[in-house]
Amino acid sequence: MNGLFIRKARIQDVKQIHALLMSCARKEFLLPRSYNQLYSHLRDFFVLAEHDAPGVRGCCALSICWEDIAEIRSLAVDEDIQKQGWGGKLVEACLSDAVTLGIFRVFTLTYRPHFFERLGFAPVEKEQLPQKVWADCIHCPKFPECDENALIMEM
Repeated sequence: MNGLFIRKARIQDVKQIHALLMSCARKEFLLPRSYNQLYSHLRDFFVLAEHDAPGVRGCCALSICWEDIAEIRSLAVDEDIQKQGWGGKLVEACLSDAVTLGIFRVFTLTYRPHFFERLGFAPVEKEQLPQKVWADCIHCPKFPECDENALIMEM
């Protein structure tokens, strides 16, 4: 797919990002995000876009949690272009953004830990991420019975 590239998300991408995330959430690959969450955090998102069409084929967000740590979240790539390296490139865009911001510790909560381990993330106990637990997780319907895996990268 030569017509694909990664860029920062735009307001007109929100409905497609939402549809992509909801599709993945139905398959229990990630937790769903509401339109409100997407509009409020649009600046966190990178998208995999098409040069000659308005489509969004993938997305990933970098969410700042505290002065020294951020989270990779909402990573999704269309099924028909998975296994082509686009997920890793979306994560790399977020990691580059973290470094630009001066953040050198990035974590993720995921149902796909092996994907992130291949990118250099290491497993970590959720208790080592207190800002995350009390900021977002407490509002999650799965809290406190979280079944996601926590991983972290120290750059």
